[in-house]
Amino acid sequence: MPNDTDSLSLTLAAWLLALVGWLGLFGLIFNVDPRIGVLPLWAFFVLWLMALAGTAIPFVRYLNRRFASSPVPANVLLRESIWVGLFGATCAWLQKGGLLNAAIAALLAAGLGGVEWFLRWREASRWILEPMSAPETDEPA
Repeated sequence: MPNDTDSLSLTLAAWLLALVGWLGLFGLIFNVDPRIGVLPLWAFFVLWLMALAGTAIPFVRYLNRRFASSPVPANVLLRESIWVGLFGATCAWLQKGGLLNAAIAALLAAGLGGVEWFLRWREASRWILEPMSAPETDEPA
């Protein structure tokens, strides 16, 4: 079972990412002229990724708690929510260029899901040496 400090740090990370992302997007959209260069465009993508990742953490935590066979560490939950943000930012970037359609979005989601599946598979296959215990004897100590 994950300890309370991991849960607290993940909750703080979620709040920080979501607040900075959504407030930054609000400020960027309403206060910055997008025609002044490329900085507002890239700031939008970064803030959009942060907003989506921070907002996705509670949903990712719930889905892993509901469907995972064993408790999932906080770093895996954060990584999975960053995948959600990366998917959203990539879709926004493709939409800006007029290249996004349902097939490309599905392939992108399948690719990111496949990468996460392979990462989880690799983590599960790591061999961890168990500490040796003293041999059991029938003699009283």
